[in-house]
Amino acid sequence: MMLRRAVVASLALTASCAPVQKKDGAAAVQDTVRVSNQHPFDTAVCQSAQPVQLPQPVNPDILLGALSALRPQVMECLVPPTSRGEAKSTRVVVKARVSDQGGQYTVSGENLSPEGQACVQKAVEARVPLTVSPKGAAAVTAEAEFSHEQGRSLAVTLGGDAGSDYSGAVRLGQPQWCDCYASFTTQVPPTLMAHVQVAQGQTTPTVTFDPVTTPEGTALATCLQQKMAALPVKAPTEEMRFSRRFIHFNSLATEPSTDPLTEQRFLQNELVRQQRAADSTLWFGARDSASEAYDAAVMKFQKSKDKKLMPELIAKCDQVVEADAKWAAAVEAQHKADQQSLVIAQELKVKDAAAWTAAEASVQQAVTNSQEELSRAQKRVATDREACSKMKG
Repeated sequence: MMLRRAVVASLALTASCAPVQKKDGAAAVQDTVRVSNQHPFDTAVCQSAQPVQLPQPVNPDILLGALSALRPQVMECLVPPTSRGEAKSTRVVVKARVSDQGGQYTVSGENLSPEGQACVQKAVEARVPLTVSPKGAAAVTAEAEFSHEQGRSLAVTLGGDAGSDYSGAVRLGQPQWCDCYASFTTQVPPTLMAHVQVAQGQTTPTVTFDPVTTPEGTALATCLQQKMAALPVKAPTEEMRFSRRFIHFNSLATEPSTDPLTEQRFLQNELVRQQRAADSTLWFGARDSASEAYDAAVMKFQKSKDKKLMPELIAKCDQVVEADAKWAAAVEAQHKADQQSLVIAQELKVKDAAAWTAAEASVQQAVTNSQEELSRAQKRVATDREACSKMKG
């Protein structure tokens, strides 16, 4: 039995209270309160209903890559206050075990409530179902650790003023509003600004959104407006008006963010980098799995010298080449994401060298590492393809 373990980094994705704002125009209405709980939403969780089918047979690297890619689902489970205890730090450990008896996830942690544990268990089982290994295969295990820090990670808090509690309810509702985000599977949804007005003693809010420049953004704003209007507010003792900003990320985006804020683009690309690194690990494992199957076929052929086994041997060799190509493609995507983060970090460093010099150096090292891995992967593709061609005569 082999074990692989990863610690998945948690980015600081906090958002401050929306400033008191005034709309342009003669009929402008000023906000009367500032509200909290305006946390970003990673729309990747809306794709959890599409299960990931792991390459077979699984090995430790395949499992490790799959676990690492579960970050959006695990971190979303920790947003509700009911998922966490009283401590500021929460730690979640997800273990996966696959054997010829079946596959199983085990979720544990520190400061993790039963509700939070159940949420993580359900989310990971839905996103990456585990299947039984071939009979007689050794058990394979891997684990990943996820950390959540209140004040840095996304964490809704309730029990404050009516506006902040309503904003928190909106944020907790977003994972159930995935129909609003259906057109953003490869893109990052735009940042939107909503304005909420609640009359004295009323529980039904009036919600409007600032104009959006794209049809997709307008459709998203319309959908969110309908969801928010149906969400009750605790009746205020006097008329209440506030603004709520919707900040979006998408860990699974294949198109770069167009957010005007450089910092937002950097955070978005860091989430993508984490997914690309997980993909690279998974497909490296798939390449190893294919290579082991080919080696077993070679040994079988060498023992028997039976030429009837050649078609099987050639097929196994072709499968190695195919796996090589998928690994190389995953590493290339990781390298491109690293390069994109470096460009953004360098842009930020020009504005604030003290704050961004260390980040730039870290991303630069990642670019160097992924370039080296890409070179190895591409060489392996060429070498194995040539070997398979010779075998075919």
